[in-house]
Parts: sequence; C-alpha cells; structure tokens
Amino acid sequence: MLLLRCPLPLLLLLLPLHCRPQKFPTRDEELFQMQIRDKAFFHDSAVIPDGAEISSFLFRDTPKRYFFVVEEDNTPLAVTVTPCDAPLEWKLSVQELPEEASGEGSGEPLEQQKQQITSEEGTELFSYKGNDVEYFVSSSSPSGLYQLDLLSTEKDTHFKVYATTTPESDQPYPELPYDPRIDVTSLGRTTVTLAWKPSPTASLLRQPIQYCIVINKEHNFKSLCAVEAKLSSDDAFMMAPKPGLDFSPFDFAHFGFPADNNSGKERGFLKSSKFGRQTSPKPRVDLHRVCIGNKNIFTVSDLKPDTQYYFDMFAVNTNTNMSTAYVGTFARTKEEAKQKTIELKDGKVTDVFIKRKGAKFLRFAPVSSHQKVTFSIHSCLDAVQIQVRRDGKLLLSQSVEGVRQFQLRGKAKAKYLIRLKGSKRGASMLKILATTRPNKQSFPSLPEDTRIKAFDKLRTCSSVTVAWLGTQERNKFCIYKREVDDNYNEEQKKREQNQCLGPDTRKKSEKVLCKYFHSQNIQKAVTTETIRGLQPGKSYLLDVYVIGHGGHSVKYQSKLVKTRKIC
Repeated sequence: MLLLRCPLPLLLLLLPLHCRPQKFPTRDEELFQMQIRDKAFFHDSAVIPDGAEISSFLFRDTPKRYFFVVEEDNTPLAVTVTPCDAPLEWKLSVQELPEEASGEGSGEPLEQQKQQITSEEGTELFSYKGNDVEYFVSSSSPSGLYQLDLLSTEKDTHFKVYATTTPESDQPYPELPYDPRIDVTSLGRTTVTLAWKPSPTASLLRQPIQYCIVINKEHNFKSLCAVEAKLSSDDAFMMAPKPGLDFSPFDFAHFGFPADNNSGKERGFLKSSKFGRQTSPKPRVDLHRVCIGNKNIFTVSDLKPDTQYYFDMFAVNTNTNMSTAYVGTFARTKEEAKQKTIELKDGKVTDVFIKRKGAKFLRFAPVSSHQKVTFSIHSCLDAVQIQVRRDGKLLLSQSVEGVRQFQLRGKAKAKYLIRLKGSKRGASMLKILATTRPNKQSFPSLPEDTRIKAFDKLRTCSSVTVAWLGTQERNKFCIYKREVDDNYNEEQKKREQNQCLGPDTRKKSEKVLCKYFHSQNIQKAVTTETIRGLQPGKSYLLDVYVIGHGGHSVKYQSKLVKTRKIC
C-alpha cells in the first residue's frame, strides 16, 4: 500500500492537505519509522499510513471515511478495525485510479474529477457490523483507491485501524497459540488461579511480549481498547510484581485504584472533549487490569465469595504496544463455608473458640416472655468483637476485653443472633452466658484495673508483699505462686495470660491462700497479702483468681516478682 503521494493531483482533490510543505511517508522512505511516531502527523487525517495503527473517534450517526492507494496489482493487503466501547459498521471498497495522474492529462476539469471520485462508491470488498476485532486479508489485491467507511449508530466511540501491504513481515499483533483459551486451574472462596499457553510471538519469534489481565463482574472484553474506554485516562498499566508475589488487583490503595471511601464519587470518561462536545461523567466501574510480565500463570486474590467474575487476557507486544485478546473466561468463587450456629441455653455458660480472624455465630431463643436479656462475656485472651441482633435488628456492637455484661430490652418471642469475631493477632477463647433472669450472674464482677502491685521496699529474701483491687461485691480470692527461671520474660508471661484457666488447673503445692473480700467504699476496695516461704534470689510468677457465686473464676494479670538475694 502506498500513501497518496504529492505527484498525484488526485490527492489535492480528495484531501485538504498541502503537498509541498508536508510529505506523506511511505514504506519506501527512510524516514517512515520516525514520521509515524509523530502522533500529530496523522491526527484527524483521512489518510491511513502503511504499517501504523491509528486511533480515532466517531460521533454517533456521523460516518467517517479513510483513504489509501495501492499502486500495483497483486499487492498483499491486510486491514484491521478494532471497535472500542461500541459496535461499528464498516466496509472496505476500491475504485480504479484515473489512467493519467495529472489534471491536464486526464482531459477532464479538476472539479469534474473530484466530483467523480467522491460520488462513486466503488466496488465493495468487505463489510462488517459488530464489536469484534475484524480483519480483511488478501494475498493479491488490485491497484486502486481504497476507501474505509465507518459508522457508529449507538453512541460516540473510539476505534483503531491498522493497514499494511506487508502483512507477512510486519506481524505487529502478537500471535495466539493454537489453544487461545484461559484455563481456571484453581477456584477458592476468594481466589482464582488462571493459566494460559504462551504466545508463539514470544516463544518462537522471541519478541518482547507481556500479558495483561482484566477482571470485572459484568462481561468479557474483546479488545484492550474496549478496556481502556472503561477506565479513566490516568489509570496507567501496572508493573509486574516481584517473582512469587502474586497480588490482588482489588487492593485499590496499593495498585493505584481509588480507595473505597471514594466509591461514591463519579469519574469522567473524558473531562473535556477536543471535538467540542462535553461527555457525561460515568460512575466508577468495578473493572481492573494489571500487566504481569511474561509468566503464564497467575492467582487473583481478595475476591468476594459466591461472586461471578469475568477474566480476559491480552498479549501485548511491548515494541509496538499492539495487543491480541485470548478467549476470555468466567468463574464463580466458592460460597463461604456455612457457619454452624451454636444454641445458647438460658443461664448456662458456653465455651467458644474462634480461629484467628475467624467468626462464630450463636443463637439465643428464650422459651418464655421476658422484659430484659443479659449477655455476660468473658474474653480469655485478646479483645473480641460482639454483635447482637434481635429479629434482624442490630442492638449491640462492641469490643470486649476481660469480663463485660450487657443488658438489653426484651421482646416477646424474640430470637437473638450473636456474632463473635476473633482477634487479628491470634486465636480467641471466651465464655458467654445469656439469661432472661436479671439476678443470674455466673461471672464475678471485676475492677477496672486487674493488675497486681508488688511493694519493692517490703521485699525480703523469703517473702514479697502484693496488693490488688476488689469490688463492692463479696467474692472469693485465691492467690497462687510458681517458681520460674531467671530468664523468664514478659513474652512468656503473655502466652500464659488465659484468664479463663481457673485454679482447678493449678498444682495444690502452688496455692498460697484463699480469702473473701469486698468493700462498700470502692475507693477502699484494696487488699494486701504477704507471701512467705520463698527462696532467696528466686523469681516467682504470682496469680490472683476471683471466683464468682456460680463457681466461674477470672484471673488477674500475672505478676513476676523476685526475692532479694542478700538480706
């Protein structure tokens, strides 16, 4: 294919371009590669350059026509049209060139030649209507003036056109393998693993190819151009992750997508139009793309359970920046494992174990009418999150550490659903009691501060003196001691801070004493105790247990003490 050259006066009739100051590049010119890199050179031109992809825009119901000349018969020809965000109607036709290229030699006035060229439709070679990437390929095309007519009847849209007279040597688009499908090799609740066969352009021709994945919840895409039309112009392609670190394209903050708190905002397809029209802003779409280099297996993570996703793969030639689409696929992530609901019995303590970051569901259905319902919770380790719903309505949502009690208004025949969410740091254990009897309390009341204080000045070679806070409620307190190594540290002590382990788990030899204690004046609810019979220069771990009326105990924070070595 030869571009319309200046020696042909015909070009002056067809195109409003001036030949003397500007010359169209052809494949025979050395400056061709340099000139086609100049985007402005072909911008809004009706001429299609040989071997370069052009991008343009169509207004709805406004046809557009492009030209190129093939000067010799039996010339190979390939034309590719890529619709972006709307179906296109396009056709390729050809008409003969005048025998004489000059106005004087033709024997006809210039105006008559112009009218003849523009009015004749020529012979139609190919036509297509749809949104697929479609091709016209011929190994032997006649000489003539070729016309490419395009029309969008749905909406304003972008499109791309590529034409060449050397299709065998160009090969700008990556070649697809014999099996161009994307395989789903693994499917989980939040992950999908994809695999595909490499492009022969990379494996055989050794050209630089990278693969770009597109994930969305609506439909598959037939071209990367269609994907780009959905995304704002400032969303750049992302670089490949480090080897072995497959990442989630749904991690918006990390990969350049707006954070969730911006999801309510709209973002425009084009903020302004160089064509003089303002386009309406589009709501943000849940569509994401990422380029992963040249590997041909990838795991998409952080997806939503029981949700259908569409996956598209594009092979991109990084030299030409032109792409070819694999056959897209779709998959539905697995459902969340159904949680077994634990039934709570009125007035009975239930032990609950929750995995790290896990959750448990409990149900409480009082058999009789009630005015109030009380939930008592004893978190054994780290804080847990509790939510209580009555017949679907959220009544309570709080974080619980230690022992807490919540009293809610009751309702006849009401059913309560309790959701307990564990800690991010590790597994959680807790005890929970639900009752409609307001005086039923299985867990003892605790002061706000459950630390044990040791008096350094009262420390001797064989004894230590400690103190702890009590409450206005009369409870039983038991103190235990255990000798530990000198290298015993806070980390080891932290691992033993299970407040739900009671005195029944301790050795009898570790028991120091038990006593009852309370004070109506909360400011004076303090008790002290001297622990005797210790060895000089030894470390001991002290524990205080408070035991409630129902027999359930709560352990204060452990205290590490050391006797004096020399007295």
